Amino acid sequence: MRLDKFLKVSRLIKRRTLAKEVCAGGGVEVNRRPAKASTEVKPGDVLTLKIGNHWQTVEILATPEHIAADQARDTYRLLAEGKTEGESG
Repeated sequence: MRLDKFLKVSRLIKRRTLAKEVCAGGGVEVNRRPAKASTEVKPGDVLTLKIGNHWQTVEILATPEHIAADQARDTYRLLAEGKTEGESG
């Protein structure tokens, strides 16, 4: 599954166009490598998202084409999250 689509389906990012913009801006890494929106992801991959001064690292558990909003959290496991050093708020 494409990275931008996974980000939308998993509800990590609300809209696919926003997911593409975050990827283009260097805000997403897959397995510690910068990733484009078209990067293929699969269960077991580790994503790091950096949006503003917030970051989070998740492991992909499933890549369904469609999923109910209340089950979207089941597609990934949160490994770590925080704020970028030097930022407040």
